[in-house]
Amino acid sequence: MLWVKEGKDIRCELCARRCLIPEGKTGFCKVRINKKGVLYTKNFGKIVSMAVEPIEKKPLFHFYPGSQTLSIASFGCNFRCKFCINWELSQRERVEYKSYTPEDIVRIANEKGVKIIAYTYTEPTIFFEFAYRVCRLAKRYNIKNVFVTNGYMTSEAIKKIGKYLDAATVDFKASGNPEFYKKYMEVPSVEPIFETLKNFKKHRIFTEISNLIIPGIGESREDNRKLVEWIMEELGSSVPYHLIAFFPSYQMMEIPSTPLETLEKLALDAQDVGMRYVYIGNVWGSKFENTYCYNCGYPVIERTGIFVNNINLSKDRCPNCGFKINVIRE
Repeated sequence: MLWVKEGKDIRCELCARRCLIPEGKTGFCKVRINKKGVLYTKNFGKIVSMAVEPIEKKPLFHFYPGSQTLSIASFGCNFRCKFCINWELSQRERVEYKSYTPEDIVRIANEKGVKIIAYTYTEPTIFFEFAYRVCRLAKRYNIKNVFVTNGYMTSEAIKKIGKYLDAATVDFKASGNPEFYKKYMEVPSVEPIFETLKNFKKHRIFTEISNLIIPGIGESREDNRKLVEWIMEELGSSVPYHLIAFFPSYQMMEIPSTPLETLEKLALDAQDVGMRYVYIGNVWGSKFENTYCYNCGYPVIERTGIFVNNINLSKDRCPNCGFKINVIRE
């Protein structure tokens, strides 16, 4: 899906790299290949990971809180993050997998009583064809679809899947610092991510944003503030914002874990700018686990890590003062 011919080459129009792929070669993602002037995907239906888990793990705190998701992934990625925690799935060309049809995935979700499918672990854009078909079929069974994405997709891709996609978490790293993305992720520009967020809003896809904070090289308070200000101006102050702790992984084992104090400073900065729902992820026991009413401070959703302990809401309103919370529930 989503390509055009340019002579003997093919221009892929799925992700923002828009690779020009010669005959017999693959794009940057290593899974889309030009075979005699036709673009094929190598990973259709090849699932490398599947699990039922809380939607809060995505992280999505305001989209059907307390629900379970069927999370699936295939292999491949359009980034080269030196700190990827799922690098064995995303960066290797040969990965063990099990083949499924879209019907299989929806059947498994129904058998497990799960009403949300999350396309996650690796970049769902890169297994777009399979995700698209699962999304379309899932809709017929009133199953919601969620992307956990780096946001590096084209407007054409969003337009194609938009009516079937219910929610997304867009994962920033180092607050979207352009030089960080070039040096540690091989991403030439961060602008397409911001365009994706605006397109998600246009297509009414419920969105939450996460931001991985890396000690020493990706913890700038100025960058965090810039990102938050952009979110508020373009998307609104009610977008849930998650600051995520880094842990040593892949090619960056020498970098220490993110201190809680660093995350708390950035969380307080985000609140000072005006963000209503700020969270800290990968660190349990933080005061930024719960959802509080922005108007009166009443705890409307209480959590321990990714597990919901109590939901104190009258549909989508604070039971204490009636203030509307940006949350989607049954």
